[in-house]
Amino acid sequence: MSAPQINTIAFDCHDPKRLAEFWAALLGVEILHDYEDFIWLTAQREGGYKLAFQQVPDPTPGKNKLHLDGYHEDLPELTARIQELGGTFVEQHTVPSFVWNIYADPEGNQFCCGHALES
Repeated sequence: MSAPQINTIAFDCHDPKRLAEFWAALLGVEILHDYEDFIWLTAQREGGYKLAFQQVPDPTPGKNKLHLDGYHEDLPELTARIQELGGTFVEQHTVPSFVWNIYADPEGNQFCCGHALES
């Protein structure tokens, strides 16, 4: 089985636009995708991590303020592997060009893995 590749660090927040604009200006990068309540920035360098900002109703209590996002083409295979290791599947989300699953590690820290959808 192939391992997921961590490529994005996502911030849960109240105002993704404000945070995306702040970090883009600070890091000298641009907005890559803007879905209003979920915004990705470009990486600072080839192969570097991207930052993303996701609007959530309550970013502090009960959920990570920051979580890892990874890439994996075969989400059912990855879900089985995560469960074998003691993690859990939480839920799945999609936007027009992307699908991702939310998982939790054995202590409940959430992280995501997903992939682009073919057009």
